[in-house]
Amino acid sequence: MAASDADLAARWGIAPEQVSRLRRLRGTSNAGLEKVSPEQLRKLMRKLAFPDAARERQDFEARKQHGDDNKPAPPRAMAKALQQCASMRMKASGVPAPRSAVAAAAAGAAGAGAVAARSTRGRLDPLALVGAATEPAAPRLARAAGLATTRWQWLGPGNIGGRTRALVIHPREPQRMLAASAGGGVWFTANGGARWDPVDDFMANLAVCSLCIDPTNPNLVYAGTGEGFGNLDALRGAGIFRIVGGASWQAIPATAGFGAVNRIGVSRHGKTVLAATANGLMRSIDAARAVWTQVLPGPIADVKCQPRDSRRAIAGSTQGGQAWYSTNGGLGWKLATHAGAPWEGRVELCYARRDPRIVYASVDSQEGGQLWRSVDGGKTYSQRAARDVDGRPAAFLGGQGWYDNVVWAGDPTDADLVLVGGVNLWRSKDGGQTLHEISSWMDSRSIHADHHAIVAHPLYDGVHNRTVFFGNDGGVWKADDVSVPGSATAEPFVTGWQELNNNYGVTQFYGGAVHAATGRVVGGTQDNGSLALQPGADSEHWNSWFGGDGGDCASDPGDAQVFYGEYIHLNIHRNVDGAHSDDPDRYISGQFWNGAAGQWQWKPVPFQIPDARTEDALFIAPFVLDARNPQRLLGGGLSLWQTSNARAPNTPTSGPRWAAIKAPTGSLISALAISPANSDVVWVGHEDGAVFRTVNSTAAAPAWQRCGTGAAGALTPRRMCTGITAHPQAVGTAYATFGGFDSNNVWRTTDGGLTWTPLPGLPAAPVRAFAVHPRRHDRLYAGTEVGVFGSDDGGLSWSPGNEGPANVSIDDLFWAGETLYAATHGRGMYRIDLRGI
Repeated sequence: MAASDADLAARWGIAPEQVSRLRRLRGTSNAGLEKVSPEQLRKLMRKLAFPDAARERQDFEARKQHGDDNKPAPPRAMAKALQQCASMRMKASGVPAPRSAVAAAAAGAAGAGAVAARSTRGRLDPLALVGAATEPAAPRLARAAGLATTRWQWLGPGNIGGRTRALVIHPREPQRMLAASAGGGVWFTANGGARWDPVDDFMANLAVCSLCIDPTNPNLVYAGTGEGFGNLDALRGAGIFRIVGGASWQAIPATAGFGAVNRIGVSRHGKTVLAATANGLMRSIDAARAVWTQVLPGPIADVKCQPRDSRRAIAGSTQGGQAWYSTNGGLGWKLATHAGAPWEGRVELCYARRDPRIVYASVDSQEGGQLWRSVDGGKTYSQRAARDVDGRPAAFLGGQGWYDNVVWAGDPTDADLVLVGGVNLWRSKDGGQTLHEISSWMDSRSIHADHHAIVAHPLYDGVHNRTVFFGNDGGVWKADDVSVPGSATAEPFVTGWQELNNNYGVTQFYGGAVHAATGRVVGGTQDNGSLALQPGADSEHWNSWFGGDGGDCASDPGDAQVFYGEYIHLNIHRNVDGAHSDDPDRYISGQFWNGAAGQWQWKPVPFQIPDARTEDALFIAPFVLDARNPQRLLGGGLSLWQTSNARAPNTPTSGPRWAAIKAPTGSLISALAISPANSDVVWVGHEDGAVFRTVNSTAAAPAWQRCGTGAAGALTPRRMCTGITAHPQAVGTAYATFGGFDSNNVWRTTDGGLTWTPLPGLPAAPVRAFAVHPRRHDRLYAGTEVGVFGSDDGGLSWSPGNEGPANVSIDDLFWAGETLYAATHGRGMYRIDLRGI
């Protein structure tokens, strides 16, 4: 029997209500809580004060894609941007553009091979099904600003992973697997995960959420793009791709408007394909998949084809708590029924391999999840008790089952063996009546948190082979024996897990920085914290120096040991040991941790940033270090905040002192820049597109001027200002970039912000990052939703296509000398040496 809430509260010096909240919100149990160390408890309490904010994260990403006045992007906006990229490159090469927008983008992105899959770092071998298809090479194009797709160096991380929504395994060659990353495309391994390589870094869309192998033909793999579990990436979907007759990705043009493809199911006889999409459940029965019919309205989260009977299938909703079943091959659907508690949110389903008449449903709910079972193939369901070992209701989805939610019953010998995953993983041996926690996000030695995919080894027989693979926000993992995790007495959540993130480079960065003298690189990531690559280390040896979601970063140029990062909503933290340790006591802007007996809670410090304490800042808020005065930091929330003693020791009674130097406008600050030539000149961009400038930022009360408001040369975008880049020398020159699928997302001023000029020629997609060459100031670099574009002539013209490093969102560009670094949102960190070019 695990300790009670009161016992744990007394042991830790907190309230019993806090114990209950920890258990419910973090998807754990008291048995799991009583195993935590003091250091893990600190992290737990940090999560209690600042819980995972997946919905806020998704809203933040969506707003960067919105158009003027915060209007959602039009349908197929991403597909149209890809088509424009392809047309630009085809026009420059003199090759007619293909009919399919998506196929065209795949063909044109790197200028080699019409739709042939290729890897920039490893040999092509998607499941090694048959010989690779060959395609005629497109004409070589002139490179711009020294860029070339082949010259980018991938830095990793190869040991961290990232959000992985799907896994498939070759049925006859189990060492060959494919993994689908939400931002990093499709990856393959030929040796069971000992090494992964990207199938195609220039696949037209790398936001892959679903994979499915045709059960009649393992040479045919379907990949669905776009992520539709809360609107993030819904606009980035480009339909369904497939490998047909060889190792070449081909787009299915008729699916380009699906928006987000959450799951794909193929019937046992291979004739019917079902796609659970943001626009409904879609069905195709023709061999070419040219015709699709909506058979259920959307959005749909899940679809599964019955493995023994092609007539039967089941589907679950993304929201609203509904499940359906079909008995005629997916043509007609009936609503399933259940008695008891109402169903509320996302519904994930699975057939029991032992007996497909048994179907399990994992249903998102405010209580942290419900588990239901059907014994008639998904027509009617009854609720399972789903209690933990102490008899409490197991909050197995941890309050975010709309985001991470998966259920598995793939044992051929036991229909009562069930795995469910939310924040943590749980196992039941009695069909869901009791659940046993088998992992813990609190322990770094356990499997990573936030689970999306569970797949058995093709030879799993429940006796001699019990290997199961898992896809989560930390990449790909496996258990050689699914009965082992959670069974140990001393360290139950550590035993039995193996990480398989070997060169699996799909980490989603928001920002980065580098210390020019040492080469130490840091970056903030989605759900994998603030990471560092130490000097001399390879891509497999990134380390964490702060947990949770990481954002912007800064390196103190005068002290190689000092780095700054942030947790969400402008909670800036400082590291003073070269970004080696993970110390939760280093917040310098938002809250201070007080770990004394009886005070396990976050305490506001009066002189710290109020906007950080009240979360009046963007999910990933901008902050910037003054390169000419490393003691000075600026951070943007509702107001603009400044400290001039950033290195001050942080204690409950001392630390960096912050003061507001710009009053609120009603719109959150989204971009900051300090002129490298004059620290008094500061530029500020807002979420509504407004840009301000001051020339006396170090004064007690700086004077601010709204930029581009005149009749001539007006700055017209009314969408998020994603960044401002100040010219290295000319204090009156700056570049402002904007979100939204618009053709004018880069603007320049040369007169201190009075007048602005758009720099056209880029695809109509959000521009998230921008850089000016430190020596050749006419060379510009735009990091967009679809890669990096370069200009040799100050933005009068741009490269005719994405110049790398991949067809992926570029969230940050920064320099070390004349080496340009790119922090991508899905393919990790890259750099390119532009010296002497």
